[in-house]
Amino acid sequence: MRIEDTDESRNEPQWVQGIIDALSWLGINTSSPLFEGPYFQSHNADKHIAAAHRLYEGGKAYWCDLTPDQIQERAKASGKQGYDGYSRDRGLEPGPGRVLRFRVPEGATVVEDLVRGLVEFDNATIEDFVLLRSNGTPMFLLANVVDDIDMSVTNVVRAEEHLPNTPKQQMLWDALGQRPPVWAHVPVLVNEQRKKLSKRRDKVALEQYKDEGILPEAMVNYLMTLGWAPHGDTEIVPWETIVEQFRLEDVNHSPAFFDEKKLHAFNGEYIRALSTDEFVNVAQPWLTGDVPWRPEQFKSDVFVAMAPLVQTRVGVLREIPAMVDFLFLDVPEIDDASWTKATSPEWTRELLQACATSYATCEWTHDVLKEIVEKAGESHGVKLGKSQAPVRVAVTGRSVGPPLFESIELLGRESTIVRINNALTRLG
Repeated sequence: MRIEDTDESRNEPQWVQGIIDALSWLGINTSSPLFEGPYFQSHNADKHIAAAHRLYEGGKAYWCDLTPDQIQERAKASGKQGYDGYSRDRGLEPGPGRVLRFRVPEGATVVEDLVRGLVEFDNATIEDFVLLRSNGTPMFLLANVVDDIDMSVTNVVRAEEHLPNTPKQQMLWDALGQRPPVWAHVPVLVNEQRKKLSKRRDKVALEQYKDEGILPEAMVNYLMTLGWAPHGDTEIVPWETIVEQFRLEDVNHSPAFFDEKKLHAFNGEYIRALSTDEFVNVAQPWLTGDVPWRPEQFKSDVFVAMAPLVQTRVGVLREIPAMVDFLFLDVPEIDDASWTKATSPEWTRELLQACATSYATCEWTHDVLKEIVEKAGESHGVKLGKSQAPVRVAVTGRSVGPPLFESIELLGRESTIVRINNALTRLG
């Protein structure tokens, strides 16, 4: 893990820790024997500068005293963009305000890319780029190559947008007498408008997905399907299968759509694959803190009993409180839109009254509770799918949620009847 921190304006300790924490959440943590670092690029500045001077001494770089304004004036006069190589043969020595430029060789540079094949660049289209700024500090391009060489990097896997920089970096590897690494430029990620993901517009931080209740295993699996797919009929596969099957050569060229709905579907599958005990454990952070009930109202045994019903219906863990809050509140908060829709039929009052009467003395099991609502609906020519709607809203406050009759069984007789009577009062 290398932190490329040469840009001081974008270098903050908390951002480094954020990267470490995000990787740790995915299972790549500093205690692993496979983890090295973090290393900081800024600590290697002397090596970067020394490499630049070696290039100069070997005739592969030269000093240039043109200012940006002078470069722009020359480009305007010639009708060509960028720096024109004016200082190549002037034999300038190091001096204040001078930059060190790499002498781009004639011919072409061929980048062998595992994803995109052979990509050829005409060197005539690449200007002599800067290695050291006028204040003597190294440019990122040089620092990146020197660090890769110093750390024995063998594979560089990055987004396709960096492909135009690759011929410059490959030239530097060659000029420094080293064999270039294996290159692989993978597709960029785009949003539903097919625009490149941006931190100013899209959710791009892993912490955001962790905070909404995405499981790390689901995130890893989903990320691996962006530009690549495992063999077979399903993309949801264990990490061991991904390791066995993944090849960079199989990665697609096209931009990959980061589909949050699909990620939630992946996550739902991973949630359902948990044991009940595992689900109860991962749910704990969402049962405390910012929840609608007071701590003393929460009953862990009730949640444990409810857990299997909730587990099959959530796509992210943050949905859990809304699924179970009615169990721990004295009075559920009624969703107005759900109430209006569920109680609009003219038979609503009679059905709720019949349920309240029967629930007062019936056997308290979900099968019996369901049968009572079903029979009450049939007396009005209504099937269970519709007849249970006003009961659900009266008891839970919402039109959707876990299985109704199992929920009522857990809620208990007294609370259920009180809520149905409250609904009758609300009907007027």
